[in-house]
Amino acid sequence: MVYLAHKDVTDNREQSVLDHLKGTSELASDFANAFGASDEGYRCGMLHDIGKYSDAFQRRINGSEEHVDHSSAGAYEAAVLCDVPAAFCVAGHHGGLPNGGSKADSMDEPTLHGRLNRVKNNQIEDYCAFKKEVNIPSATILPQYLETQESGLFYIRMLFSCLVDADYLDTERFMKNGAVKRGNFPELKFYYAKLFSYIKGLLDHPDNTLDKNRCKILEDAVLAASGKTGIYTFTAPTGSGKTISSMAFALSHAKTNHLRRVIYIIPYCSIIDQTQVVFERIFGDGCIIAHYSEVEYKTEENKVNGEIDKRYLAAENWDAPVIITTTVQFFESLFSNKPSHCRKLHNIAESVLIFDEAQMLPVSYLRPCIAVISELIKNYRCSAVLCTATQPSLDKLFSESLPEMSSVELCLNVKKTYEQFRRVRYEYIGKTSSQELAVQVGNLDQVLCIVNRRDQAQKIYNLLPEAERFHLSTAMCSADRREKLMLIRNRLQEGKTCRVISTSLIEAGVDVNFPVVYRELAGLDSIIQAGGRCNREGEPGVINGTVYIFESEVPAPRMLAQNIAATKYVLNRFDDISSTESVQSYFSELFYIEKGIEALDEKEILRLCRERSMPFAEISNKFHMIENAQYTVYISREENKSLLFDLEHFGATRSRMRELGKYAVGIYPAHYKELSAAGALHEITDNAAILTDESLYSRDTGLCLTLEEGKGMFI
Repeated sequence: MVYLAHKDVTDNREQSVLDHLKGTSELASDFANAFGASDEGYRCGMLHDIGKYSDAFQRRINGSEEHVDHSSAGAYEAAVLCDVPAAFCVAGHHGGLPNGGSKADSMDEPTLHGRLNRVKNNQIEDYCAFKKEVNIPSATILPQYLETQESGLFYIRMLFSCLVDADYLDTERFMKNGAVKRGNFPELKFYYAKLFSYIKGLLDHPDNTLDKNRCKILEDAVLAASGKTGIYTFTAPTGSGKTISSMAFALSHAKTNHLRRVIYIIPYCSIIDQTQVVFERIFGDGCIIAHYSEVEYKTEENKVNGEIDKRYLAAENWDAPVIITTTVQFFESLFSNKPSHCRKLHNIAESVLIFDEAQMLPVSYLRPCIAVISELIKNYRCSAVLCTATQPSLDKLFSESLPEMSSVELCLNVKKTYEQFRRVRYEYIGKTSSQELAVQVGNLDQVLCIVNRRDQAQKIYNLLPEAERFHLSTAMCSADRREKLMLIRNRLQEGKTCRVISTSLIEAGVDVNFPVVYRELAGLDSIIQAGGRCNREGEPGVINGTVYIFESEVPAPRMLAQNIAATKYVLNRFDDISSTESVQSYFSELFYIEKGIEALDEKEILRLCRERSMPFAEISNKFHMIENAQYTVYISREENKSLLFDLEHFGATRSRMRELGKYAVGIYPAHYKELSAAGALHEITDNAAILTDESLYSRDTGLCLTLEEGKGMFI
């Protein structure tokens, strides 16, 4: 009898279980070789589908509708061999890595032990026919993965990644009859050659003092690239060319240490847009994989000439030399238990990881984030680059996981560099009412005012003279924000009057240039980032821009209270709050005094990682950098009405949701309920609706915000 794993009824083709096991094993072994676990990867591949040797599964593949548990069998055989990693991986290769549980778990429990008990008590179909065809290979877990509970848990997740990606790819290869074309990206040396050809012109002929200073930073970064894999910091001011210099370091470092890829990790989608444009201008279209919610590639739903965009396929498992992604995507994948999220993880091994705007690593998850970066450095041949103008004090946290490793700074003389690039002074002006602020802003021709709350931004905007005023916040859908931002940039470049009231979304990496900036009191990193929007094109070392720091009559969001307290601590002790000493003092005060070490792991992720039961599912459920507290309101336009109709009547698809994301506004439950009670919404899902009262949305200020309830900072 031939035991089947897959059937293609369209072409009348069949794939045997044995062929699928071998194909998956070979791929998984190759993937796991990146971290010295090729034998273990092969074993997982050979075990994962042996449950398909049951008569029940063969009936199902031939048309039966009975439910068949085919993954518990391989998990049980792995457990018999005392191979705990393989048992977890095989048990979870469809539904996700389970919690370990205990030996006393009932057979109904979804834990690993519950599933093993089902097999032990003959509650799944007999699958012993596998013994006639399959020899389970030997495998040994390398000792470094057994040193700590956290290392073992992370190793299982990486091995799981190898298995699920191999399973996807072998199944895809059969079902598409080899028609899907993956890969075909240039080798990393292509990117190296392209970048250094580009920067040669910059280095050979700097146009002015600013360019000379940027070239020095670039040269220092490249010089440091000859070092071993480890922790690197890149502390350089706004406008110093960190994007190009960090990529030059990464490609040089990858070449020196024989690493496989560069992963650029960015906090905001708006910054990804800009960074992607920069890199595509250097490397060419189609060479960069951008993996975030708003990127648009050709998929099964919208492929052209029968071809799916290779970048869409590579985004599934990060099988490309250069990846750009979000902080949320990166870390939530590393703590997830879901196959679709985890399949990319093995491709993080042997990579240079650049964390752009590193000061924005999520504080409530900071310890687990640093722990997982440390694990990638220690056991998976990665280097991490913390790239920012305001370097957070993370040495104490890294020392928890990497006590014998110190960070290396790419900028050789940080203090001197900051003096060279300093173009802005900071002045604290104390309490300032919205009316007073509107008068001061209204008296200037080009000015940016950044506040902490969306409702406050709308209020101050409405107090300004109607001509030449602009508003930016996430009360506006991203389509309108981008249009408004383009108009603002054009007016600034043309020297026209331009008064902008914004929330903090404009701070990090948005390329605008104002002579004067007002910033409501917030975290020091936010204030200095706001300073990066001031006098950007001025002569370095000549202070012609001013950032006025004010306190509003509106209470600050509760989530900012500790950041503001740490900023006040610095304001009282330093004349120059933008100095490197001031920034270091701020982060030390914030992390270790105001918040305290326990607050840097608010969900106790590290405690869970150290539990003997290995609670993969529980960790995955707890680690959400963006909590699902917001509801979505879609703004109806002529160009999206068909998409909204399809969403309501046919449900969500990746392409549909990606396109509609441009017209979405996120709000909190209380505001959603108020709008719903007022009859202003047409609900289409449990947490999403179309705005039906068009008077409540303005392209200038966004959705009318009448109820905020101090839920937090709205950016």
